[in-house]
Amino acid sequence: MRDKVMVSAGNSEAPDKKSFRQVLNKAAPYLFMAPAAVILIFALLYPMAYMMTASFFDWRPSQPFSDAEFVGLSNYVWLLEDEGFFESFFVTFSFAFIVVGIEMVLGVGLALMLERPTRGMSIYRTIFILPMMIAPIAVGLVWRYMYNPQFGIFNKILNGLGIDSVPWLSDPSWSLFSIILADIWQWTPFVMILSLAALQSLSSSVVEAAKLDGASNWALIWHIKIPLMLPVLIVTLLLRLIDAFKVLEVIMILTNGGPGLSTEILALRIFKTVTDSQELGLAAALSNMLLALVLVITVAMFMFNKMRETRSAKIKVTAEQY
Repeated sequence: MRDKVMVSAGNSEAPDKKSFRQVLNKAAPYLFMAPAAVILIFALLYPMAYMMTASFFDWRPSQPFSDAEFVGLSNYVWLLEDEGFFESFFVTFSFAFIVVGIEMVLGVGLALMLERPTRGMSIYRTIFILPMMIAPIAVGLVWRYMYNPQFGIFNKILNGLGIDSVPWLSDPSWSLFSIILADIWQWTPFVMILSLAALQSLSSSVVEAAKLDGASNWALIWHIKIPLMLPVLIVTLLLRLIDAFKVLEVIMILTNGGPGLSTEILALRIFKTVTDSQELGLAAALSNMLLALVLVITVAMFMFNKMRETRSAKIKVTAEQY
């Protein structure tokens, strides 16, 4: 009888230990994620909440936030009635989509060129990557000297060809083109690196099978490589769009938003609202509107990628059925 009691006691302890281990195993991922979650809350979510709250106040740097006057949606209404805001909005869109579109084409093209195992290719890859490694302020200064109307290299080349000098940074019809050219020079290598990584991760068997079927180089690129690279290209496009919407240093050094508002993007307008006008509440409202714009583009890109993956899966299932 005593032995039976001991056995039953031992059996009651085993389920308790087993259930505790199950709970611990389920909680382990959350415990490991807890430090990162705490850092995320204090480094990202708290500043965002603070910025959104500040956008409803008339707040100046000379006063503590507790003394700021609550103005509700006045800051947002003022922005929507400001013609300068819409002009900066249009400049931001024009700049972002032009530079990212050109960088995607050039980056993928360079990746396709550098994919081939040619002698000295590692040196070429290093040279192409160098612009991305330079600080944005240094990039702005270098390009400002190259655009100089008296001793800039671009006007010297034009003069040598018998063409008059171009006011690269002082003419509204040329200023936006000038900052676009500088941004393309600096960030095309970023697209090239990710595209090259995507190309090198492609299945060699698929490519070899297409070659055996008689596919030309162009057909191989358009119908095999580009479709297989599409997930990486979508992420690259999204990253470059987000970064293009908040570029600041190069534009500030080259034109400071001028002449007029021809190159004043939203990020630069936010900076000027804080430093020149010293209206922190208005700058917070402008930042929230820029954040909302980036979120809309991000969600749209992810939805497009999800729809593409769903469509590809359906096509694959249909093909397997037949």
